[in-house]
Amino acid sequence: MKKRFFSDESFWNTKIEINPKIVTRSSHFIDLLYEADQEKGFHINLHSWTIPVYEVTKDTPTFHIGKRMMQHTGEGKAFYMNSKNFIGSNKNHPLGHAPGFGVDVPIPEEAIPDKESDAHMALIDYEQGIVWDMWAAEKKPDGTWWSCTGIRYDLNGSGVFDPAEFGIHNGESIHLYGPSRASGVPIIAGLIMHDEIMEGRIEHKLACACSMVGLLEHCYPPAIWTDGAVPNGIPEGALIQLDPGLDLDTYDLTREEKIIARALQEYGAVFTDYSGGVTLYGEGLWANKDKDWDGLLDENGLRKIPFDKYRFVETGITMEKGMVPMPHHHLFKAYHEKTGLPENIIIK
Repeated sequence: MKKRFFSDESFWNTKIEINPKIVTRSSHFIDLLYEADQEKGFHINLHSWTIPVYEVTKDTPTFHIGKRMMQHTGEGKAFYMNSKNFIGSNKNHPLGHAPGFGVDVPIPEEAIPDKESDAHMALIDYEQGIVWDMWAAEKKPDGTWWSCTGIRYDLNGSGVFDPAEFGIHNGESIHLYGPSRASGVPIIAGLIMHDEIMEGRIEHKLACACSMVGLLEHCYPPAIWTDGAVPNGIPEGALIQLDPGLDLDTYDLTREEKIIARALQEYGAVFTDYSGGVTLYGEGLWANKDKDWDGLLDENGLRKIPFDKYRFVETGITMEKGMVPMPHHHLFKAYHEKTGLPENIIIK
């Protein structure tokens, strides 16, 4: 099995300490999870709305990746329009592609982004220790590629971006500056990898998401931003832990489900994004002929463990910054449903 992503000292690869400090709002956050998902337990995205990871080498064909944000027919165009006052006539604005990304990006012929509108895709060169990740990536009919976001980073680094490197303004989307997760974390961080399940151990924190992520509030590290829309919601970057004293044998879990549950006890999961329910992420394997989740892992298997067996533990510093929900129709809807305010009220 390949080495886990990032350095051994990374936030992502550090176990939760024994007897950690519990977040004051932990019970409130658990109530929000029940409100977000009537199934009352974690789903696992395996076949869509997740991240395919492709291994590349020095021999993989390379591409110049075009900037798609201004022409995107989905949220990307809305994010751009929301930031036009900040972009102005700045010819050096990244417009979704962080410095160092876009030229000579290796993409294998078989690579297919996530088929849903997020169209995430990650590319890893293990020999050079480099990762490229994208949101809203697309291969055009002429064989060229473009994407709304793009960022290149160190596979063996901390796995936490430095917020000082992004010239973002409060209210904007972090996607305008390169990161492909709305919380500004690497998209490979926290992924459940097929090889880990086959090996029998997950030695890192997991990534998760829900619809009740908090408005203008995130925990750094690991998050550097948020697209949350719920006042007093769960901050992106928040860390949830399955009760480490819970006897997993009482839940009729399969071998594979127990591997994930143990990781949730030892390392926990980080809220990294908005989603329609409450979900974890397994790597997307639809273009991999040698690996498959079918018959190995059930997307609903962890729902056997209810949310009240979890707790939120302290991590990082709470930052009151993030994106306002107007540019994203689902987030805008969530904000108004939660607050009861009419939709003609604009957040300042």
